[in-house]
Amino acid sequence: MMKKILLVYTGGTIGMVKKEDVLSPFNFDELKTAFPELKDCGSILDHVTISEPIDSSNMSIHVWIELANCIKKNYTKYDGFVILHGSDTMAYTASMLSFMLEGISKPVILTGSQLPIGIKRTDAKENLITSIEIAASNIVKEVCVYFEYQLYRGNRVVKVNADNFDAFQSPNYPVLAKAGVKIKYKKQYINNPIVSEINIHTNISDDVGILKLFPSIKKEVVKAVLDSSKGIILQTFGSGNATTNNWFIEELTNAIKKDKVIVNISQCLSGSVNQGHYQTSEILQKIGVISGHDMTLEAALTKLMFLLGARLDRKEICKKIETNLRGEITI
Repeated sequence: MMKKILLVYTGGTIGMVKKEDVLSPFNFDELKTAFPELKDCGSILDHVTISEPIDSSNMSIHVWIELANCIKKNYTKYDGFVILHGSDTMAYTASMLSFMLEGISKPVILTGSQLPIGIKRTDAKENLITSIEIAASNIVKEVCVYFEYQLYRGNRVVKVNADNFDAFQSPNYPVLAKAGVKIKYKKQYINNPIVSEINIHTNISDDVGILKLFPSIKKEVVKAVLDSSKGIILQTFGSGNATTNNWFIEELTNAIKKDKVIVNISQCLSGSVNQGHYQTSEILQKIGVISGHDMTLEAALTKLMFLLGARLDRKEICKKIETNLRGEITI
């Protein structure tokens, strides 16, 4: 039987077509005209559009909730989902959806393009048609990103290039599939969940901030970020190292005493935080900063938003930060 796939359009570069030398958002009827290959893709395609399509730079909790509810509403009607999304914040959305969609056992594939679908050299067509094929394969059963012949776990991906078609990487986890003449799946790296009822989490907190360290950072900057939010992502050097200046440690200690959650993430693209390996990170561990291990910034931030939204106490949040919930962390 042909698989039923739901295309969900959020906006972004992939959804633009050329009209009189001007790029404008398409509607799906125009997409089928511009892209006749969809008629013979081997799946039954339906489509929906979010209430207000956006440039992905305007992505928000509101849109994430709308996407999660859309999947919940249509979960039993379709075999898979393909979300058309701007590439700039795709890694954030893929990470967040992985936490919001607990118990999912169907593919949710996010894809987009670097060039609009109405441009001759566009990468949109290949990205879309292969995403549909993957969604219909019955092999992938998690939230993923597909881009430029590579399938990635959604909460392991980062955007690394604004100019090239190969815009994404998965620094600390293998790719799940590579598309060539055939799509070669690496099944040993793909989640194989026990089929269960999907549980949608829509209580997401925006009470978070990011403190990226740099040499000679001022106390006023550190204090402003720590005072701004309940949860803080601390982007440190190397394997989790930070300045040991007394004022810096005091500010972190005071924030933790106020029941704030501080998660240590490396500024490096790949590798893992290893608190205590050097003297400059040992003190962070002693005062209660939580290691984010090898999570991406996008995964760590959205996981913190998800856990804060669940209204857990600080001890439980800290425990779950260091627990592998959706394949986002290597412990």
